[in-house]
Amino acid sequence: MNAREPALQARGISKGFLQPTGERIQALEDLTIDVQHGELTALVGPDGAGKTTLMRLAAGLMLPDQGTLHVLGIDVREHPQAVQDAISYMPQRFGLYEDLSVAENVDLYADLHGVTPEERAQRYPLLMEMTALGSFRERLAGRLSGGMKQKLGLACTLVRSPRLLLLDEPTVGVDPLSRRELWEIVQRLVSEQSLTVLVSTSYLDEAERCQRCIVLHRGQLLVQGYPAEVAQRAVGQVFRIAPVPGQPARVLQSQLLERPDTIDAVPEGGQVRYVRAPGGDGAGAQGLILHAVPPRFEDGFMTLLSGKVAREVGSTIAVSPVHRDGARSAVRVDRVVKRFGKFTAVDEISFEVQAGEIFGLLGPNGAGKTTTFRMLCGLLTPSAGELYVADTDVRRAAASARARLGYVAQKFSLYGALNVTENLEFFASAYGLRGARMRARIDWAIEQFELGDKLLITSAQLPGGYKQRLAMAAALLHEPQILFLDEPTSGADPLARRAFWARITSLAQQGVTVIVTTHFMEEAEYCDRIAIMDAGRILAQGSPAQVRQMGRSQQAEPTMDDAFVAVVSRSRQETPRALQ
Repeated sequence: MNAREPALQARGISKGFLQPTGERIQALEDLTIDVQHGELTALVGPDGAGKTTLMRLAAGLMLPDQGTLHVLGIDVREHPQAVQDAISYMPQRFGLYEDLSVAENVDLYADLHGVTPEERAQRYPLLMEMTALGSFRERLAGRLSGGMKQKLGLACTLVRSPRLLLLDEPTVGVDPLSRRELWEIVQRLVSEQSLTVLVSTSYLDEAERCQRCIVLHRGQLLVQGYPAEVAQRAVGQVFRIAPVPGQPARVLQSQLLERPDTIDAVPEGGQVRYVRAPGGDGAGAQGLILHAVPPRFEDGFMTLLSGKVAREVGSTIAVSPVHRDGARSAVRVDRVVKRFGKFTAVDEISFEVQAGEIFGLLGPNGAGKTTTFRMLCGLLTPSAGELYVADTDVRRAAASARARLGYVAQKFSLYGALNVTENLEFFASAYGLRGARMRARIDWAIEQFELGDKLLITSAQLPGGYKQRLAMAAALLHEPQILFLDEPTSGADPLARRAFWARITSLAQQGVTVIVTTHFMEEAEYCDRIAIMDAGRILAQGSPAQVRQMGRSQQAEPTMDDAFVAVVSRSRQETPRALQ
């Protein structure tokens, strides 16, 4: 191999797939990129950009239709097995065996790769120390938290010493604390072992930490280079704007997104971070005061995509006015406990959500958020305490409470073999809708969520953004007063997340109460109030501004990420325990 040759070199590669519908999807088209030795390179782009296809080609699992692809100097088309012997690949759904222990999973992958006993003796201590898995060697993989499972997957991937590491969305569904730990491991591999790493990610702040980046859109290259170069594409166009007193930042954001001269707008620190198109001055003309701020990678990324992707400015949802029947609050949780045998998943938590609020329930993997959701939805019975939904005691009238709420599960509860229409018909029937009423509500859902051109496609074949739309549409068919969303944007790209939150803002403005869990801490800025959980307990509660101040010891202007890590870390230091 020529020492000057890139670790990965693609020249004009294309790859297409024939869909069951007969349509041919072009995943990659005439792509030319380089990944340099000893560097950490980010691969980013919207859903359908071709990131996973490129990863699978680089791993020798598929062959390109056209073009040449060399990995570590090896022609992938001619010697795919030689490539697989030299690299390690961690896909989005890594194949852990949940009924095997941590040690048994690592041993299994060592056996598969022919790692000798001598190599194991040298490699295992490094992996256990790096991933902090040493204390959990005998624990079943199925009993690990999401963050620990990802660390175990990384340890299994690194059981041999690869020359190139491919990571496909390694931090999807992982809480901020575990995400930081995973990135520390990856950056340590690059800095101490000069390992070449190509990582795809939906978190644009992660891409900003990399030495180089590759931005794809619809299988084509938009740019490759340094993250700072991408950020500079938005120079002079980025501002922060304060909403009028008493107005949530998300309302100002939705107003700005309706403007044709807006490239991007997101809530940030109680204000709105606004990226304006060159020559635009609409926000200033509205009398809003714009404070210029330096651009970041995300601003440049959105600028790159502007004009190439139609922004879903029409993401408002028309719903019937919500009648509360005199309910004092939408949700009231009073000293609720949930035990599974000797394990306490939820430990005397209390909070209240007012009608029309957006309330965020945040916490690390395994904190008890999903268990809390399931109790509120009447799917689990609490061991102690009181739960009220719209003044209905969930413990005594679970069916009555469920009729007033909608629920989008962490893993979309769609039926993959049913098409869009069939899924809507099934959920409408499950909610008790019949005849003309059912037809009217299904027509409403198809129109509001723009599903008309996907009606005959099975939900398993839908792109991620459309799965999200369909899941939300199904949850709203019966016009619930309260909407529960359990990590609804996990794995979604930045464009899909913005469209999703535009719809949530619209629902809240019309009186729907929304309770949401998320691992994207910037999404907590959309909430009126938030609570941070860990080990089944609530550690902090208040407005985003109040909670942000809890991270002030680390940063002069703390982010929600800083606050989350500070709150959870302090609690764990004060109450040591086997958290994972």
